[in-house]
Amino acid sequence: MDYFLIVTILVVLAAVFGYINVRFLKLPNTIGLMLITLLFTVAVVILGTVNDTLLNAERAIIKSIDFESVLLDGMLSFLLFAGALHTNFEQLRVQRWPVLVFSTIGVLTSTFLVGVALYGVTALLSLQIDFIYCLLFGALISPTDPIAVLGILKKAGAPKNLETKIVGESLFNDGVGVVVFLTLFKIAGSTESVSAGEIVKLFGLEVLGGIGLGLAIGWVTYRLLKSIDDYDIEVIITLAAVMGGTVLAQQLHMSAPLAMVTAGLLVGNDTARKHTMSELTQTYVDKFWELIDILLNTILFVLIGMEMLVLTLDFSAIVAGLIAIPVVLICRYLSLLLPITFFEKHLNFAPKTNLVMTWGGLRGGISIALALGLTADMHRDLFLIITYVIVIFSILIQGLTVGKVIEKLGLSTLEKSN
Repeated sequence: MDYFLIVTILVVLAAVFGYINVRFLKLPNTIGLMLITLLFTVAVVILGTVNDTLLNAERAIIKSIDFESVLLDGMLSFLLFAGALHTNFEQLRVQRWPVLVFSTIGVLTSTFLVGVALYGVTALLSLQIDFIYCLLFGALISPTDPIAVLGILKKAGAPKNLETKIVGESLFNDGVGVVVFLTLFKIAGSTESVSAGEIVKLFGLEVLGGIGLGLAIGWVTYRLLKSIDDYDIEVIITLAAVMGGTVLAQQLHMSAPLAMVTAGLLVGNDTARKHTMSELTQTYVDKFWELIDILLNTILFVLIGMEMLVLTLDFSAIVAGLIAIPVVLICRYLSLLLPITFFEKHLNFAPKTNLVMTWGGLRGGISIALALGLTADMHRDLFLIITYVIVIFSILIQGLTVGKVIEKLGLSTLEKSN
């Protein structure tokens, strides 16, 4: 199918669904788009029992899109750069150590806990799955999705220091999560044993190399922006930094997501802005990346909803997914417990931080993209359904109620008093 036609259909659907949400539902875009697309997909399936023309056309579109490649190799870099560009750098600098621990040790701990728990759940359901594959699932479901989190937290009313922890963790832990997933994927798919040295080397190159590359790209972009005053060219320079940096990271086998988050924070912090961009340029750069963010977000969540058409539904897999929802939430709570207990003694933590970070840590497109990258031997269909159940619950239920949880805990009042 022609790529221009596919993109056109997705943009048109995103525009129509976005209009319906803004005009009638008035939900946060992430939640509204997911809900409308799911309802649209269900309606198409029901209509397909009478006339399958539209159903076959939609399936043809979805099957012609490599969701994993589109998100991880393309859209994610733009979305993360845009998110980092508008993140409060000073708040993040103050909270840098908790964010670092949450996005590294927290992800690794959650991966292990989810893997162990899922191994027990699948055994109870008489599903014979090797432990390494359960760890793979732990790696793909542990990172919180910055794309989902950023869109919903804007309206949640959380205290700024808590919002910074959640957003900062989400910006970095997806990159770390992808690296952990790829490392476990290599171990699971290898016919030969992989040494600890190789694992450390792979992890170090991806994570440290990605951050280092992001610093280099951010510095070069900073110098270029500082040397001219032309908002058109400066916007193009930021776009080139993301596109060129992503390609370079992929060629060097470094983490493109971590590189783009780092570059975005470096270019977007207040000090860099004052020294590199005029007020007019800042306005144009911000508006351009806000538009990119909104456009790709709408397309992404339309795609997530439509991807349901390629699922092979199985009752035991759906049951496993429903059981996995509380399991994943409990594992996230436990993975954050020790770091929060340690850091709350040294930094100003809002009350019930662990509870809000657990409920506000949404899963989204990244988890689905990683699940789609599994092979049949790794129980791809089973894990894909479980992932979808968790993601739908996460965005629709957690996303809709995180603001109410914050309000119920009195944190929104706390923010106003500050």
